Amino acid sequence: MQKKILAIHTGGTISMSSSQGLVNPVGDNPVKFEERDLLDIDLEESYPVRKPSPHMTLDDMIAIRDIILQGVDDYDGFVVTHGTDTLEETAYFLDLTLSISQPVVITGAMRSFNEIGSDGMYNYISSLRAAMDDQSYSRGVLVVFNDEIHTARNVTKTHTSNIATFQSPNHGPIGILTKDEIHFHHQVSLQDQFDTAHSGRKVGLIKAHADLDDILFDALVMADYDGLVVEGLGQGNLPPSALGGLKRVLDAGISTVLVSRSFNGIVGSYYDYEGGGYDLKQRGVIFSNGLNGQKARIKLLLALCNDIEGDELVEVFQH
Repeated sequence: MQKKILAIHTGGTISMSSSQGLVNPVGDNPVKFEERDLLDIDLEESYPVRKPSPHMTLDDMIAIRDIILQGVDDYDGFVVTHGTDTLEETAYFLDLTLSISQPVVITGAMRSFNEIGSDGMYNYISSLRAAMDDQSYSRGVLVVFNDEIHTARNVTKTHTSNIATFQSPNHGPIGILTKDEIHFHHQVSLQDQFDTAHSGRKVGLIKAHADLDDILFDALVMADYDGLVVEGLGQGNLPPSALGGLKRVLDAGISTVLVSRSFNGIVGSYYDYEGGGYDLKQRGVIFSNGLNGQKARIKLLLALCNDIEGDELVEVFQH
């Protein structure tokens, strides 16, 4: 039976052209799938936004989610084309806010459609194949890129220009695409689901470095932020010079989550010195289990939108 798929195009390099070394948006989406005889598919396409991904907002992510929810009874699967810079954030947002069995696949391109070796159309067709495959059901949001299938939770952009940029540190892909088959070799762990999402909460992200001071922490207090994610050093440590600002953040009731700036491994409360992980945990900092900074920010934002706090918030970041 022919599968009915909705493709949601949002912009990005996959929809751009290159001229004299500059990459620019074009009027008509070049990945518009005209060669429909390549796949036995009933394909419909939607264009809710057309933006480079650094321009994507939480409201745009909500709009994409709403289109998918409105189409649950009409489509067998969904494909979202997206710029690569913030693709992982949109993917993870959708993973945390969609509780549907149909496949949702996100893809993009590292080379515009008229560059030599353009990967856009190939990734697009690969994503349509994944969205049509019965094996893709009930696996959460998937990212398909360069013949690999990754989970939204674990995937991240690892290279500025290489077409194999999307990788899943600590975990690897959960599946691959061959010329005529799709193979899944990992099962997906169930994720938290959040019912409410809105742009009324503010969550910041600070990356730790040697001699980090307290200026950015104090700025978040002054700006009345609701949450903060800190990318700590190593297994989750901070310089003593930042601790005054961190204390004022915590005293202001700003929920603070710690991840590592290293993209492999997880944080832990092991070091018992000033600013060490054990010290930070005693101060009330929440430790995240394996998320990177940008994804922990999305998760904290959604948790706060759903009025999750205290011990429940700590539990949310344990998985």
